Amino acid sequence: MTPPFNVNEFGEGFGDLLRETRLNPLDGGTANAGARERLEGLSLDTAFPGKSIVYEAMAQACLSAIWLYHNFLDESHTLSQKIDTTTGSFWHGIMHRRELDFSNANYWFKKVGDHETFPLIREAAAELASEAGGAAGTLADEPWDPFAFVDLCEAGLAGDSSLDQLCRQVQQKEWEILFDYSYTKATGR
Repeated sequence: MTPPFNVNEFGEGFGDLLRETRLNPLDGGTANAGARERLEGLSLDTAFPGKSIVYEAMAQACLSAIWLYHNFLDESHTLSQKIDTTTGSFWHGIMHRRELDFSNANYWFKKVGDHETFPLIREAAAELASEAGGAAGTLADEPWDPFAFVDLCEAGLAGDSSLDQLCRQVQQKEWEILFDYSYTKATGR
């Protein structure tokens, strides 16, 4: 079983922006205007108060991720495209998948290769698919296939409401796992 996501592990810089539970749509959704001012106030210093940043690219990945979490795709994109790591490519791919540019998402997922988070994402996806009655068997396949997930998201957006809901739940777990990974790498915790 994948561990639960605990917003309290990410300090007050991110904690306040993570307390609102979100199950974002598969597309870009509506930007959370109420969070804009707090997001604009984030810097590496304010996002990681009292923490030493040991890997700046991963800290930048966290900033990209939090903008994405609140449906500010352009701001997330501006940050992720400057992160020259596989994790930066992963955030970049997720952003393009959410803006419904599926071929561009796949381009970035190709640059990701076999990411360290894939086993946890596959496990979480398999659990969710099982709970949903196995609506999307490919989610349980090993290894995790981000290209197959892009295809499932596209199918979910085409009108299958049960698939849309399942993909949104998997997308949330993917975000949580990758955010935790990025934060851990950034701070060395």
